[in-house]
Amino acid sequence: MDSVGNIIVYFIAAIAIAVFSVLTVTSRRILRSATYLLFVLLSTAVIYFQLGYQFLGAVQIAVYAGGIMVLFVFAIVLTHKPNDRSGVLDTHRRIVGLVASGLGTVLLLFALFYMPLPHDASLAECLTSGREITMQQIGEAFTGSGRLQYLLPFEAISVLLLACIIGGVTIARKR
Repeated sequence: MDSVGNIIVYFIAAIAIAVFSVLTVTSRRILRSATYLLFVLLSTAVIYFQLGYQFLGAVQIAVYAGGIMVLFVFAIVLTHKPNDRSGVLDTHRRIVGLVASGLGTVLLLFALFYMPLPHDASLAECLTSGREITMQQIGEAFTGSGRLQYLLPFEAISVLLLACIIGGVTIARKR
């Protein structure tokens, strides 16, 4: 049984993640957005620690909140003036963004509940039938390279991020 303190810390971390996520995407100053993203990553680490995954929480702090945020801030400072404010979006772009966000949310929820897991059952089937999904199965899905496993897309995204940073540095040098 969870103690009241653990439940309170969980809700504080969950609210912090929600609030700072919204602030990250709505802030007009890019360095503030990066700072809000740092708070989201640290709050996520708190939830990992609450769940008892100390290694995952430590990796979250060291790799994402530490390394990736330093990389983001470095790329921002190289390519933008830190105190510049972005302009206000016009109504057309805002509507397109909201529609795209809503459609993306629906697609992600559909994928979450109906994509098959490694043992060929979807999350919706597991929830209705009472089958358990273990942390080992989730870990194998994220770190495997076989069918329905996500190591290859993860590595592809890391190469894409590296290419974006190299492109940003190249553009900054040409200025």
